[in-house]
Amino acid sequence: MARISGVDIPDNKRGEIGLTYIFGIGRSTAISILGKLEIEKNQKISEWTDDQMSKVRSYIADNLKIEGELRSEVQLNIKRLMDIGSYRGIRHRTGLPVRGQHTKNNARTRRGKKKTIANKKKATK
Repeated sequence: MARISGVDIPDNKRGEIGLTYIFGIGRSTAISILGKLEIEKNQKISEWTDDQMSKVRSYIADNLKIEGELRSEVQLNIKRLMDIGSYRGIRHRTGLPVRGQHTKNNARTRRGKKKTIANKKKATK
């Protein structure tokens, strides 16, 4: 297993896919990294030389915000929205969908398990 910035990357994957195991690197970023470093994107990570591996490590460390640093930045951004009381911040605070989805019938993932509310009993005649 190759280790890049604290993440184990499987050797049997292609370079393009293997780099996406790092939080903050998606497919397009992985392809651009390999393109800039002139590494074949279809080459498996197990076939990379030590030189190629060190190039990838140094490029990622110097140019990208990934893993813990990125996670903390995202959390700070959400906290900022909540503190200023924006619509998105209020939705985060109440645990509802943030991006405009309807919540009448769906949004169970965000709202949690269904809570049944009892009806008023009908008057008997």
